[in-house]
Amino acid sequence: MKILQSRENPLLKHLIKLSGSSRERRLSGTAILDGEHLIEAYRSAGIAPLELIVASETGMQKAGIRELMESAPAHSRVLIEDRLLSQISQVVTTSGILALIKTPAAPEFPAKIDDAIFLEGIQDPGNLGSILRSALGAGIRTVFLSGGSVFAWSPKVIRAGMGAHFHLAIHENVDLRDLSERAVAVIVATQSNTGQSLYEANLRGPVIWMFGNEGGGLSQAAQDASGLNVRIPMAGFTESLNIAAAAAICLFEQQRQRLSQ
Repeated sequence: MKILQSRENPLLKHLIKLSGSSRERRLSGTAILDGEHLIEAYRSAGIAPLELIVASETGMQKAGIRELMESAPAHSRVLIEDRLLSQISQVVTTSGILALIKTPAAPEFPAKIDDAIFLEGIQDPGNLGSILRSALGAGIRTVFLSGGSVFAWSPKVIRAGMGAHFHLAIHENVDLRDLSERAVAVIVATQSNTGQSLYEANLRGPVIWMFGNEGGGLSQAAQDASGLNVRIPMAGFTESLNIAAAAAICLFEQQRQRLSQ
């Protein structure tokens, strides 16, 4: 197995560049998976072989990492000194293993859209990853992101998604008009303090949820496109919730209603 020991190695330079630049990841069509859990989740999804899998010398002393290095389908396998892996990984304490994959292409834009989520201008990687994780847990498999949203396949979003990416149809740079024209479901806009109570709304049928930017909420165009406005009833002095928390509450209220039928 090839061992990287020098920071001047072209492969290491390439990995450091990919790790630190969203532009480079977009241009190369690649994404980085950091840690055993994400690599195992990707392998279990059966999407495609890893482009590259990299483990540190210390990491290889762990049975789980050693097993992944030896058995995960990959085009290349590289062993690397601990100090060099820390220059690629974006986590404070490196997991000891990471992988490079080809960013899965978005499926064809659906002719009819029923259960789905439309995310408008979501900027925080952690929020986006959490919403993707909640969507999968609530049985929603289609996610649309507006232009101006954070790149869905950035390392921080992938880590927060905990493997949800590999089971979702993720469409980026989506025009709201294209979604509205193909909707065969009620489009639900979430508001901070106006609209029907979430717990009184009928969410048993197909729903396209719209969640807006963390600071500004949904645009006027998005609000105008909705067929139903809902709010989460709040107690006390809190005016609003974190967007990822709000999305989880809405999605699982829908799930609760459907399971109670």
